[in-house]
Amino acid sequence: MALDKFFRRRRPQTTESSDIPELWSKCPSCKENIYNKDLEQESYVCPKCGFHHRLSAARRVSVLLDEGSFEQRSGTLFPVDLLNFVDTETYPERLARAQRKTGQPDAVLTGTGRVLGLPVMAAIMDFEFSGGSMGSVVGEEIARAAETAAQQALPLLLVAASGGARMQESALSLMQMAKTTVALEALSDRGLPYISVLSDPTTGGVTASFATIADVIVAEPGALIGFAGPRVIQQTIRQNLPEGFQRAEFLLEHGMVDLVTDRREQRSVLHSLLSVLLRLPGEAARA
Repeated sequence: MALDKFFRRRRPQTTESSDIPELWSKCPSCKENIYNKDLEQESYVCPKCGFHHRLSAARRVSVLLDEGSFEQRSGTLFPVDLLNFVDTETYPERLARAQRKTGQPDAVLTGTGRVLGLPVMAAIMDFEFSGGSMGSVVGEEIARAAETAAQQALPLLLVAASGGARMQESALSLMQMAKTTVALEALSDRGLPYISVLSDPTTGGVTASFATIADVIVAEPGALIGFAGPRVIQQTIRQNLPEGFQRAEFLLEHGMVDLVTDRREQRSVLHSLLSVLLRLPGEAARA
């Protein structure tokens, strides 16, 4: 072997993926780098500007429910391609990619858990799965969660994160608006509370159905909430929209949501709301 080859510096081999975890994240709002451990401790809220990062369903469980209290009920239903829908790719191909990314069969995670000791039925939408779009499985899982909550005398806590109805399921998706709305009547009939938390974004058929018919509607700061997007509305009416239009704070001022709550305070706020709605001793008196 020639000496020049022997002493030549060897470059480390690189692969497309690395087992080394990312240690820092850049805030989309203030562009500051945040140590991921600090971000996790702040419930994935930027400690410098207060920007609320979008959460997967699994992370939402860890932020909102008591540690170790969650027992999953969803996960046995899988979407099917009844319409043989194809656009730039087939619907099964899109589903397979979203399922690999999230580890879930569809865009909602349901189960029982506790909020500072209070038992609840939770339904948490996942925007990472096809934009949290609502298909037949999402509608069925939320309907089942509502009906089970009524049977077990549990309040329902829902976290919405969705771009709306899933176009690949067409009318089958739109039918879920009626299904979920009817299922929620079981809670109302039994006098059980239903609280909806609207995260960024909550739009389309989800906003027009189960997400906004709760007893109390809570929104996260800065969340985009509406039916059609602001750009579509502006192009339709050909007028400039007010500053902050369709953001949580704007909707609070106009009466569409009941309160806007920082994610770091949500667990305690939800506990207080549930205690009052359930008329638990002490809380009702303080209210």
